[in-house]
Amino acid sequence: MRANLTLQQLEAFVQIVATGSFRAAAAHIGVSQPALSRTIRQAEQMLQARLFDRDTRNVEITAVGQELLPIAQRILREFDNSFGELGQFLQGRIGRVSIVALPSAGAALIPRAIAAFRAQHPQAEFSLTEAPADALLAAIDEGRADFGLSVRPTPDRRLRYRHMINDPMVLLCRRDDPLATKDSVPWSIFATRPFIASQARSSIRPITDAALLRFSVSPAIEYPSVSACGALVGAGLGVTALPRMALDLVRMEELVAVPLGRPQINRSIGLITRIGRTLPPVGHAFIETLLNQASAPVS
Repeated sequence: MRANLTLQQLEAFVQIVATGSFRAAAAHIGVSQPALSRTIRQAEQMLQARLFDRDTRNVEITAVGQELLPIAQRILREFDNSFGELGQFLQGRIGRVSIVALPSAGAALIPRAIAAFRAQHPQAEFSLTEAPADALLAAIDEGRADFGLSVRPTPDRRLRYRHMINDPMVLLCRRDDPLATKDSVPWSIFATRPFIASQARSSIRPITDAALLRFSVSPAIEYPSVSACGALVGAGLGVTALPRMALDLVRMEELVAVPLGRPQINRSIGLITRIGRTLPPVGHAFIETLLNQASAPVS
């Protein structure tokens, strides 16, 4: 026989045992005493056994009741714990956040935000993947990531872009290069030096191509990653233009970053989500932390 007792019946039973009184249990639960008595009768009918021996003065638990008590307490405890976890999930305190980011944006923005968030919500879990722009957008579009950090996508995608920061472009050269002493340099300088360019699928390449179009600059060499770019510049093979955030990925001991002007150009970095996808509450909560951290100065 399987007895499908309800949570209401189990709670009524446990409260009667705890208080030793139908009247006190009814007051604790917030129901009338007749209603509580009906609940217990229904439970006893389902079990085909009495849970209490009672008269006008005394209430005593039966052997069946003694057997049921630890089971009922465990079920109620597990129910409370489970819904406590659900409450924390709905409040954005627990759960998993899946992020995909451009390498430079991920290194510059995500670690500080995760540290700040975990200081308040230590049970939150994170997954961070680095990807170039096209692969990053595909991961969000296909639901493999909750959101991403990247440049603005083209408007034909099912994606929403929320601007976060402007990442200024800088010239990267060797420390012994005469350019290293300049306060700023114009983009035209690349017409006089070997230019080290990012590969075509990089988020940086469209920016440098547009900036250098009128100067007829051809790449002397293309680099596969920002760290490789730094090594190529360090080896004296040329100079390059990088977003300032990308410098976190470069060994700068022998290198110097010089602001680029005439014109001043920024790489726009923003938050990308898929239109129509509902993020988990912890994702929304983390995004607020990320936006706050991005707007705060680095100490």
